[in-house]
Amino acid sequence: MTGQYVLDLREVDRTQVAIVGGKGAHLGELSRIEGISVPAGFCVTTEAFRRIMAQAPSIDDRLDRLSRLDPDDLEAVRTLSAEIRRTIETIAVPGDLATAVTDALARLGGQAVCAVRSSATAEDLPTASFAGQQDTYLNVVGPEAVLRHVSRCWASLFTERAVTYRRRNGIDHRTVRMAVVVQRMVFPDAAGILFTTDPVTGNRRTATVDAGFGLGEALVSGLVNPDVFKVRDGVVIARAIATKPRAVHPRPDGGTHEVAIDPRRQEQPALTDAQVVRLVQLGRRIEAHLGLPQDIEWCLVDDDFRIVQSRPITTLFPVPQAGDQENHVYVSVGHQQMMTDPMKPLGLSMWQLTAMVPMHEAGGRLFVDVTGRLASPASRVGLLDLVGRGDPLVRDALETVLDRGDFVPSLPDAGPAGPGRPPAGGASAPIETDPAIVAELIARNQASLAALRRDIRTKTGPALFDFLLGAFEEHKRVLGDPLNMQAIMAGMEATWWLNDRLQEWLGEKSAADTLTLSAPDNVTSEMGLALLDVADVIRPHPEVVAFLQGVQHEGVPGEGTQHEGVQKGGSAGEDFLDGLAKLAGGPEARDAVEAYLDRYGMRCVGEIDITRPRWRERPGTLVPLILDNVRLFAPGAAGRRFEHGRQEAQRKERDVLSRLRALPDGERKADETKRMIDRVRTFIGYREYPKYHIVSRYLVYKQSLLKEAERLVQAGVLDEPEDVFHLTFQEFHDVVRTGQVDGRLIQGRKEAFRSYEALTPPRVLTSDGEAVAGAYRRDDVPAGALVGLLVSAGTVEGRARVILDMAQADLEAGDILVTAHTDPSWSPLFVAVAGLVTEVGGLMTHGAVIAREYGLPAVVGVDQATRLIRDGQRIRVHGTDGYVEILH
Repeated sequence: MTGQYVLDLREVDRTQVAIVGGKGAHLGELSRIEGISVPAGFCVTTEAFRRIMAQAPSIDDRLDRLSRLDPDDLEAVRTLSAEIRRTIETIAVPGDLATAVTDALARLGGQAVCAVRSSATAEDLPTASFAGQQDTYLNVVGPEAVLRHVSRCWASLFTERAVTYRRRNGIDHRTVRMAVVVQRMVFPDAAGILFTTDPVTGNRRTATVDAGFGLGEALVSGLVNPDVFKVRDGVVIARAIATKPRAVHPRPDGGTHEVAIDPRRQEQPALTDAQVVRLVQLGRRIEAHLGLPQDIEWCLVDDDFRIVQSRPITTLFPVPQAGDQENHVYVSVGHQQMMTDPMKPLGLSMWQLTAMVPMHEAGGRLFVDVTGRLASPASRVGLLDLVGRGDPLVRDALETVLDRGDFVPSLPDAGPAGPGRPPAGGASAPIETDPAIVAELIARNQASLAALRRDIRTKTGPALFDFLLGAFEEHKRVLGDPLNMQAIMAGMEATWWLNDRLQEWLGEKSAADTLTLSAPDNVTSEMGLALLDVADVIRPHPEVVAFLQGVQHEGVPGEGTQHEGVQKGGSAGEDFLDGLAKLAGGPEARDAVEAYLDRYGMRCVGEIDITRPRWRERPGTLVPLILDNVRLFAPGAAGRRFEHGRQEAQRKERDVLSRLRALPDGERKADETKRMIDRVRTFIGYREYPKYHIVSRYLVYKQSLLKEAERLVQAGVLDEPEDVFHLTFQEFHDVVRTGQVDGRLIQGRKEAFRSYEALTPPRVLTSDGEAVAGAYRRDDVPAGALVGLLVSAGTVEGRARVILDMAQADLEAGDILVTAHTDPSWSPLFVAVAGLVTEVGGLMTHGAVIAREYGLPAVVGVDQATRLIRDGQRIRVHGTDGYVEILH
């Protein structure tokens, strides 16, 4: 019976989290590592906790009430969790359980002084550390005190902070159990924390040691600042020795107290450099054994290190696997595609299989390895120029890495730079300014898409996957068509040329922003205007408007949500379309929405991830946008808006050319500028078409793959079709071929995906794990302003609407949209706002292009904009100068 309730730490390993909790399992595993000293002790198991909870049936009702509480209702959470704790602490420990604990204490050595520490089953996990969420008691003296503190540890599962943390991490209170670790107390000369990875930069080669005198509680509680040492490759590379006036020491009769440090010792280091290096060596041994960077609590006793805890560092962004020991520099794909959320495995693998360049995965995101291009001086210049025009923060981050001098090797030039460098020749790129080129390219895309739709209809089973591999090659052939690439670059380079030359010649910033208004063939800006036309059909029919308001108020899930079962949301959306047919004006409204979905239904937020629900699958997502258009605009707004932009561009062209002709050598300058204006208006709209073609193909791929998933569900292989989203394309193929699936793999992928959602991907990441953010090097911005990248000229002042989910938008005329990032699916929202601020973006990313197309002042790349700007605040967006002011 004792073994049911008590296990010696030496009997425990990392697989026994369900029995001894996260802390107990880690300590047991640590005690098995050669050369690692862990204080002796035992675990009071979760079976003991289960027995205690069974003695208080009233807790069940309180747990039900707790699960229904809003986690933001802090007072209710505080009251109910306190009731649960009091109930647990008053339960008498049964005699046999108490005997098991006291017998284990006797084996530790009679009247051993102990540390009693909570060890929950949802604690010290790779996906959530739960650090500090439950309680620890030091210097506990005698069996009665130990038993009393074991009860307090059980109760601490329901501290207010632990309850709130679980709710925010989606963990059911009933699924968590509490074990308790009891260890012989260590009375250290010094104590602290070792991070085997730099916790600030993420650099895996740099370890950080925090150290102070006495017990580690002085550092944890913030009583004193620690000494901080940084160690790299076995050498202390930096140290900051703090003044440590106080320390926490044990009391003779139990518990702890603060003591003053002799003034002569206060500024002495708590550890010598040799001790720091030795500690880091122990940490590297633990890290290698456990397989992840670790946050390690240590004590120093008579020059001997004791490890009292080790948990994974859960806030680090993972490093792409390169398969070698060389240095690598990675650039985020998501920051270019305006989609920094994590992608599911099927989405990742599909994008990799259809991308034009090799990509690496980490943390549910994709990265491109640019090391080779940085190493060659010629390709380096082209790469930095291209990324710098798009996103100065990426360029600055890459230059920061280069400036170190020893991370990226210097290689001889190897000829053309390959992808990432703009074609030679700048504005004189070899393509004519002929609208027929764009028409031909669109026709090629449409023909390729029609062939895909025709040929895929008969493909099922393994033959479908073989067909898709061929379709992916056609996908890449269309994208990589030299004429396609020339047309894209022609529009971008003409934009850059106009902005550079007109600022040089006329002193005018971002002149191309006006010159590109209402450019033809922009499928993304047309998408926003087309939804205004849908609103025109609906506006005259009050019954239809009222019906759609009811659909909105029922709470259509936002398309930005990441939960499973996204296809189920689609059926609800189809029901709403069917319901329209019964209303006066409803058939016309339904036809208008259906026609819109036929042209744009493949789009959605995060559309580069094939697993995200498309508008065609969840048309209810469009309802709030349609209703905003009904409310905010008069009939015919789309045509008026487009014509106004076209006339503004024509006026700007006449003005620029007239002013240029008045300059020295003005006729030449005007002629060159006219050629660039014609070029930009011919090609800049087409810049949006390749992405439209990609996601159009993606919907076709997805529909066929989901039919295969549904067959697997019918055959009993899968629980639900969306399980395949957590398999790679090849794994999905294997399941179809074999009729077998590893359910544990899918469950593990779901848990990993949830952990990735809490991570923020860096723009630039090194193979050492260092996240390099980059900075704006500007001194022309007012104090207190938020700096970003100027992407669409003009200045506007208005109410900030901080919106993270497009479906939750609630806009009024004159509002300024503030969000993390936008992709083409956000374009219908742009028609209703007066300005744009995003955290992510570049000069040629979709949000910037459409902001210019609609004439919206916009600043992108504003770090933490959605945190620093509160919803409802008045702000002023300086689109021409690239900063945002918060108005008080």
